[in-house]
Amino acid sequence: MGNNDLKRKIFVSGAAGTGKTTLGVKHLRHLLTQGAESILVFVPQRTLAKPYYDLLNDPSLPAGNQVNIVTLGGLARRIVDLFWVLVKYGFKRPEKRPIFLTLETAQYYMARVVSPVIERDLLFDTIKVDRNRLYSQLLDNLNKAAVINHFEYTEVGDRLKSAWSGDPLQLRTYDDVQTCMNLFREFCLEHNLLDFSLQVEVFLKQLRHIPQVQQFMRHQHIIVENVEEDTPASHELLADLIDQAESALILYDDDAGYRRFLGASPITAKALINHCDEHRQLDKSYITPPELEAFHQDIAYTLGRASSAASYNPFELDSKRIIKRIYTYQPEMLSDFAEEIYALVEREGVDPREIVVIAPYLSDALRFSMMNRLQTLGIPVISHRPSRALREEPAARAMLTLAQLAHPSWGMKPQRFDIVYMLLETLGQVDLVRARLLTDAAFRADQLHPFDTVPILTQERVTYSVGERYDRLHQWLESYINAGEETHLDHFWSRLFGEVLSQPGFGFHDDQTPNPDKAEIAANLIESARKFRWITGDILSNSLGREYIQMVEAGVIAAQYLGAWDDEEENAVLIAPAYTFLMRNQPVSYQFWLNVGASGWAERLYQPLTNPYVLSPFWEEGRKWTDMDEQAVGQKMIYDMTLGLIRRCRERIYLGICNLSEQGYEQHGELLHVIQTILRRYHNGAE
Repeated sequence: MGNNDLKRKIFVSGAAGTGKTTLGVKHLRHLLTQGAESILVFVPQRTLAKPYYDLLNDPSLPAGNQVNIVTLGGLARRIVDLFWVLVKYGFKRPEKRPIFLTLETAQYYMARVVSPVIERDLLFDTIKVDRNRLYSQLLDNLNKAAVINHFEYTEVGDRLKSAWSGDPLQLRTYDDVQTCMNLFREFCLEHNLLDFSLQVEVFLKQLRHIPQVQQFMRHQHIIVENVEEDTPASHELLADLIDQAESALILYDDDAGYRRFLGASPITAKALINHCDEHRQLDKSYITPPELEAFHQDIAYTLGRASSAASYNPFELDSKRIIKRIYTYQPEMLSDFAEEIYALVEREGVDPREIVVIAPYLSDALRFSMMNRLQTLGIPVISHRPSRALREEPAARAMLTLAQLAHPSWGMKPQRFDIVYMLLETLGQVDLVRARLLTDAAFRADQLHPFDTVPILTQERVTYSVGERYDRLHQWLESYINAGEETHLDHFWSRLFGEVLSQPGFGFHDDQTPNPDKAEIAANLIESARKFRWITGDILSNSLGREYIQMVEAGVIAAQYLGAWDDEEENAVLIAPAYTFLMRNQPVSYQFWLNVGASGWAERLYQPLTNPYVLSPFWEEGRKWTDMDEQAVGQKMIYDMTLGLIRRCRERIYLGICNLSEQGYEQHGELLHVIQTILRRYHNGAE
């Protein structure tokens, strides 16, 4: 990219690892050093903007340039907030300010609106799904209708029904889906609540066509990162913005589109070529060695997706780049991989951040087992799973239990095992046995009692140092209760964390500093409670703290906090689901694939209330979704996922093949079948 490109609109495509993001960052730097003004960086999700934020933090850059880094949702919210007085979209109280909902508060209001109707009319009685998953899938349908911008949300039920070819009882479920979506939207319009779908709808269908808004959105220079991961609505908006800009750089990742389940559309993304002056293709990978690229050619050939069968060479499988390990039980695999990671870090000097442990889905048991093994070996490790609920974090559960103990008026009595695990998390250097002993002796009549009321023999077994910390925690709670003034829950947790939990000796404190993992969980929980208070305070009349605790206990999913994605700054091994790693868009040197035989590599999430392929602009209305469609989707998942992983690996991939799954069942997944076919072909060719 040179000075001549400051007046051109260029579409750049290429595989992962060919330098597209690096090109985008360098182009932004060039724009800034040339004094360009009014620059827009458009990303499908804010985590992908990190390289650009890192550049803007460079003190050597000239000051004063205006750079806006936005997602579709962020831009929609900003426009709706600024131009609310111009909105005419059926809100019952347009004179009042809008209330923007987060993922958590949208799920809360969805539950508040539809739960009584579900109980009264026995909706969804033909399926079995957790309530929090039910609410999230209802919201997902609303979101898809908004970002696909091809049909109204009122048509979702009919589109799903028209494609269904299975049990007729499912048709009634889709009617229930439409009923709940309609009720939630009516509630939002009545109370000026804007979830993501309503923000996008108001922005795209009304505000973006107003001249004042168009002038506000106009930018001289545009950079679009990972455009294939964005939605048809974003692409339609970008087409207009590109036409009005002086220059544009559109970055497209071939064979990606990992966010299809969220509405991503590589097809409409590729159509933006028609709005550019030039198309440049990047072919040279700066990440993937030829041996690993050959491995994916093997996979593509086996799946029938190779571009040329004549050029395929079965002798290229490199045993130094692809290491296959076969185990009977999962614990064997986890222990062996942990030892291998230890050897890489301690003996070969590999930075832990250059290692990732990947599974198609990351259960709590698998996550804990792998993290525990690595921590025991002294290897720093982090994990990120966006769908993990707040209540599933032990540190968060401890804070929830403490909130219940400090507010007896809520009538929420913690269970005995909650007290055990709260003490285990908060007191520091306490094992499960002593936490149980202390609970049995000090937790009576639903209250904690002073340590000096505990029998002497128990005090000695628990130890007096633990008893001292317990008394400090107990006295703090007693002082709060006796004050008789209930504070906001986020204020309560902030004080508790700062005055007790993060102090030396307690569980939220390491040897020298506050424990960073628990501190981050506490910060996320406090932020979540604060946003809940801001959004619901004018509508709810009863205790906000109690309502929030109930929401979290119901399993409402934690919002995606950006801080949890900044883990590439920490030198630690990452454990994550495959799609989560892919959306970090950060290559590593060593990858460990867990449970290659699991069916999850080629299976969609169980979503009985939605179907992202049927709710796409390219699905022919009235066409039935069949087993052949499901199989085709599974094979494409394997192809896309393995290609994305391989192209984000510099050195070596370890394949962990377990004969038995976590639950003890034999594993015969599609990816295992593909790998076995490759190995047989390689073996026969070698002979």
